[in-house]
Amino acid sequence: MADRLYALPPSEFTAAREAEARAAKDAGDVRLSRDIAKLRRPTVSAWAVNLVAREHPGELAQLLEVGERLRTAWQEQDAGALAELTQRRGEVTAKLGRLIRRDGELSPAAGAEVDQTLEAAVVDADAADQVRRGNLVKPLNYSGFAPAPIPRERPAPRKKPTKEEAAKAKEREEAEARERQEARARERREAEAAHREWREALEAATKEHDERAETVARLEQKLAKARKRLDDSRQRLEVTRREERHARQRLER
Repeated sequence: MADRLYALPPSEFTAAREAEARAAKDAGDVRLSRDIAKLRRPTVSAWAVNLVAREHPGELAQLLEVGERLRTAWQEQDAGALAELTQRRGEVTAKLGRLIRRDGELSPAAGAEVDQTLEAAVVDADAADQVRRGNLVKPLNYSGFAPAPIPRERPAPRKKPTKEEAAKAKEREEAEARERQEARARERREAEAAHREWREALEAATKEHDERAETVARLEQKLAKARKRLDDSRQRLEVTRREERHARQRLER
């Protein structure tokens, strides 16, 4: 069920999810209906990565394999393997990124989130598993530390940066700060969208509950009146039986 929904474009997700939830409820599976209703709509970048996991599993497997080998090389401090795998990683990542952008029309921001997700899948095993399953709801971001091999030679002392290098470094820091700010803004928008979605669901559930509670109350009132009429009929029946029995006894004398 979830696999089928997360294969849909984000614009079709909500309507399809509600239809599946209603179908499960109509079939009597309330628990499944609730589980379906809890599924979150994926962002465009998450959907694009999910799509490549379904339509290009071979290419994705190549990237995840490179990531696994890279993590092993990091642990073993194998500088030679790291150099070779880093080059291979760039080639596979670029190929996969082109496939994702070809299959889905992505904005520059969504494309950057795709790259960020692929990077997380390379350096983190848990992220790789999430990407492989193809059910992402938002882009991934790895904030841990990937260890590098111990240098075999003493590094040369760092030179004092030139004005041009310092300016470029400052520009890079400012760009990174803007990216972090944009990422926080995106997370805020996603949180607001999720809240709106669940608020609408709450309003619909509340309306449905109130309508059914009102229906039950009306039926209970009708049932109470029907029971009162039944009691009256039972009393009349008992009186009639008693009088009929007395009349029959007089007749038999």
